[in-house]
Formats: sequence, structure tokens, C-alpha cells
Amino acid sequence: MDLKLKGKIAVITGGTEGIGKASAFEFAREGAKVAICARNAEGVEKTVAEIRAAGGDAFGMAADMSKMDDIQRFIDAVVKQFGAIDILVNNAGTSARGAFLDITDDTWHSDIELKVFGAIRCTRLAIPHMKKRGGGRVINITISSAKQPGAGSMPTTISRAAGLALTKAMSKEFAADNILVNTVCIGKIKSGQHERRIAKLGISADEYYAKEAKPIPLGRFGEAAEAANVIVFLCSAAASYVTGTSVHLDGGISGVL
Repeated sequence: MDLKLKGKIAVITGGTEGIGKASAFEFAREGAKVAICARNAEGVEKTVAEIRAAGGDAFGMAADMSKMDDIQRFIDAVVKQFGAIDILVNNAGTSARGAFLDITDDTWHSDIELKVFGAIRCTRLAIPHMKKRGGGRVINITISSAKQPGAGSMPTTISRAAGLALTKAMSKEFAADNILVNTVCIGKIKSGQHERRIAKLGISADEYYAKEAKPIPLGRFGEAAEAANVIVFLCSAAASYVTGTSVHLDGGISGVL
């Protein structure tokens, strides 16, 4: 299937590991020009070099998506480099979780700045460029548990629930501009966050993934490439009538649609 992404400009925040990195590679394989950012300059440089070595056209810079100045600088640099923006994947984020009474205002503030305001600010800057191109795609990466939060799941489930509302509202506001806005609600996907958790626990990756995958109906963690496939599809011509919706990528663990 021709996804008709050749020559499109795809911007991915948090693009140096996990879902972000896998998505950047998949867009590049489909012929899109890719722009990534992350806080770690060394990681950005390495990922850009890997994409270029694989034959892709990539650009990247270090930027913190919780800081407006960094977001502005990044989007300006993307437009200077490629001249336009067609696709935005708001992927930057962490998985901050704890008992409600233990979560400080600083933790709430940091989480919301990164995941909610980061997506708001990036999208606000990108949409005018999409309008000039006659349309575009915005994908907000959220989590399936934002629809069904459990104890000890904050602040992540709260900030991600805001991402769901943002997706639905923007999809209606920008449909007339042919800008399609969707969210991919991820579950347990192999990522750098899990690798760092494994290192802290001092156990093998196989042991960790086997234990944590027990509640998942499919019986395993998802791969970053599987998430990337869904993200790229939603940004393609094959998904031209899909907007304002969520796709669960969680192995069936969620109890809601």
C-alpha cells in the first residue's frame, strides 16, 4: 500500500528512543522528511545520524518540550530546514506515578507543563504551517489508562486525559482545514523508561517483561515498531477519513473502548 508520505514533513517530539525513535525511522522509510527533538543533545545527534545512514532525510535539535522558548526555537528551526510542517506527533513525556497525597505541586506542574502545555504549544505553532499546505495530521500520544485511571496512577493519567480532550476538541475545530487530529493510547510498550526501571531493579529484562505482561491479554509487551506502524498509518492517505478518535495500542488490557 502506498501511504503517500513521500516528501511530507513529519515532526516528532521525544524522538530519540522508544515510540518516538521508531516512528521517526518509519516515517523516513516511507519517504517523509523527519524532524526530531529531545532534551538530550547527544541522543538527538545519534538518532539523526542513524536515520541518515539508513537513507532518510532527518533533522534534529535538543529542546525541552516543557519550555515555550525551546518549542518556538525548535519549530522555527524545522520550518527553516524543511520549509513546512505536515505532520506533528506529540510524543514527549514521562510516566510519573505515585500516591495522590505524596504528589507535590512541583510534580503536578512539571507533568502538566510537559505533556499538556507541550502538546498545546507545539500544535499551536505547527497548525498555521499545516493550513498553508492545505491540511495536516496531529497525533497526540496518550495512554489507555487515562480513560480508566486506577489508584496510584497520577499525575500521568490526569495529564493524559487532558490529551484525550485536546484531541477531540481540536479535531472538530480544524476539520474544515483538513487537519486530522487523533490519539494513540498506549499500554505497556518496550521503551527506555522500562529499561531504566529494569536496571534499577537489578533483574533480567526477560524476568521483568514476563512478570509485568501477566495482566495483558496478548501476554506480552508491545514493541515500539508496532506503535510506529499505527502512528504512521494514521498520518497517511489511507486514514484520510479518521479524525477525533483514539486507537488503543495496549494488547487488550484496557476495559474500555
